[in-house]
Amino acid sequence: MHALVRDWRTAPLSPADRALCQLAAKLTLHHHVMAPSDLDALREHDFDDRAIHDAVQVIAYFNYINRIAHGLGVEPETFIRPWGQNE
Repeated sequence: MHALVRDWRTAPLSPADRALCQLAAKLTLHHHVMAPSDLDALREHDFDDRAIHDAVQVIAYFNYINRIAHGLGVEPETFIRPWGQNE
């Protein structure tokens, strides 16, 4: 899991999970150049339309809520430990 958080590109992911991460990265960073063909990689890994829809909804929600938090200057909760810190 730590490898995924550090860099999904080098993490030991299944091809389907790698395709999903690639979609998430493009939708997050380069949404203005998204095309219907960007979903083909997911379909090649047996994602059906419902799974693709759900994935896009979750990715978009995280992008939305992060922009709301950043835009309003919301500070991270202090009771949540940073990733990788022991309890």
